[in-house]
Amino acid sequence: MNLVNLESVSHAYGPKPLLSDVSLGVEEGERIGVVGRNGGGKTTLLSVLAATVRPDSGRVTHTRGLRVGFLSQQDTLDPGASVREIVLGSKAQHEWAGDQRVREILANLIGDLDLDSKAGDLSGGERRRTALARLLIDDHDLIMLDEPTNHLDIEAIAWLAAHLAGRKSALVVVTHDRWFLDAVSTRTWEVVDGRVERYEGGYAAYVLAKAERARIAQAAEDRRQNLMRKEIAWLRRGPPARTSKPKFRIDAAQALIANEPPPRETVELMSFAAARLGKTVYDLDDVTLHAGGPGAGPLVLDHLTWQFGPGDRIGLIGVNGSGKSSVLRLLAGTVQPDSGRVVRGKTVRLAHLSQELTELDPTRRVLESVEEVRKYLQLGKREWTASQLLERLGFRGDAQWKVIGDLSGGERRRLQLLRLLMDDPNVLLLDEPTNDLDIETLNELEDLLDGWPGTLILVSHDRYFLERVTDRSVALLGDGKLSLLPGGVDEYLERRAAGTAVTARLSSGETVSSQVDAAPGDATGEAKGGLSTKEERELRKELNRLERQLDKLSGQEARLHAAMADAASDYAKLGTLDAQLRDILAQKDTIEAEWLEVADRLGE
Repeated sequence: MNLVNLESVSHAYGPKPLLSDVSLGVEEGERIGVVGRNGGGKTTLLSVLAATVRPDSGRVTHTRGLRVGFLSQQDTLDPGASVREIVLGSKAQHEWAGDQRVREILANLIGDLDLDSKAGDLSGGERRRTALARLLIDDHDLIMLDEPTNHLDIEAIAWLAAHLAGRKSALVVVTHDRWFLDAVSTRTWEVVDGRVERYEGGYAAYVLAKAERARIAQAAEDRRQNLMRKEIAWLRRGPPARTSKPKFRIDAAQALIANEPPPRETVELMSFAAARLGKTVYDLDDVTLHAGGPGAGPLVLDHLTWQFGPGDRIGLIGVNGSGKSSVLRLLAGTVQPDSGRVVRGKTVRLAHLSQELTELDPTRRVLESVEEVRKYLQLGKREWTASQLLERLGFRGDAQWKVIGDLSGGERRRLQLLRLLMDDPNVLLLDEPTNDLDIETLNELEDLLDGWPGTLILVSHDRYFLERVTDRSVALLGDGKLSLLPGGVDEYLERRAAGTAVTARLSSGETVSSQVDAAPGDATGEAKGGLSTKEERELRKELNRLERQLDKLSGQEARLHAAMADAASDYAKLGTLDAQLRDILAQKDTIEAEWLEVADRLGE
């Protein structure tokens, strides 16, 4: 059954038609990812579906009593309302604190916030997460999300994907996070030139299907051109019999990539990087670093010795506040270590893309600002002009003559990244370069970085981009070290889920847990049982972590019981399963004992 129907819908802003005679529907339980260029009509499509925007023509029909949850990009929170009032409404604490689903949403999205904080005092990211938590706590038949992964770290994005996959609601989501699209969507809509092209599957299936469509279209065009040439030849030569029409074999999707080389010629690029950089890029020798300066703020690095070499392509992972940007600033030389030394190679030509874009002159034009750095750039084996590179990153035609002051945040970020590349650096430090970039521009940026030889150190919450352009991952897990992750982001998430990682450590050595507070206590300096507010908060974090481990073990126990029932006549397999079950039960006993101890300290 369709929950929403669009019939011949058209809508325009000014002279530009964003939707043109679009007819489609959203079925019950369907999960749709919406992709397309920035400004192409994705948000307009969601707004029309949610009935918050009335189209210029056509009809939008909702089923009777449809419950729609819509997370828009506009902030509509009352600045005078508290987080508690916004998210939980009039629910009593015992009511929501006893609901595991609600506790989980609060813990993973706003666990770092005081529920009594006013919305007007929150940052943009905190307000965004608050709005998302409010939406997810309620029950909906259809959930529509416009860029829900903004301001979420890798761990929170993974949790959100799993949470949405477990809900029965239909889902329509606009996002540039390609990993998230693959994780949650079973269909993909592409908004392009006023049309909505529909594909089965998530992002990976969409890419293959789109390439296949393009190949078939090109084959049809080739056939048409071939027939035209033959018709012209026949008209010139007279009536001899024509040859038979050529047959076109439609290959499987694998044929599309059969002769495609790897994205990067790693050995060649590393060899070139070594020739330009020499043997030393960065050597960290017994370095200690605090995020707030010497001895202030969380401890990021604790007597760390590490080496970054020529041609390294490293993704730096960690939760928000773990110190990733501080590490980049340390390498850039804008902050100094508390102790130890950072040795920088003599041949290093550094480019650092920070999260602040203060270097651009708002009075200059786009092309002028790039050409003043350099007019040509050699990437791999090809030379590019400034104008060609601007076009690849989305500045087409007249857009290259825009005044920088009129650009959006995403456009300024693209421009600054290109200016850095045009300066021909051999070391790139990129801090969240994918913010506000659409998927097509992300693909172009990845392609540019594939041909760039040098050392790349990247911080990004875009898991797809991170895994695509880097070769290794290292993590800040709160122990003052850089931990190599052979298993990449999956290994990082496993270590976080197992509770073996913390967010940061204070200079005194006290640990600040990475688990969030699911049921905060009173906002006074003294909590119940003689505990301070801080002590109670930390104990509740620990209690929440133990509950999640118990839930996970209970699920494993149930699966083992089912497997044992299926293998009732296979004594060898039963023995193996029984041993696994005993191990699970032993772990549960240990964790339950810890839970009781923590609960006792809390007086629960």
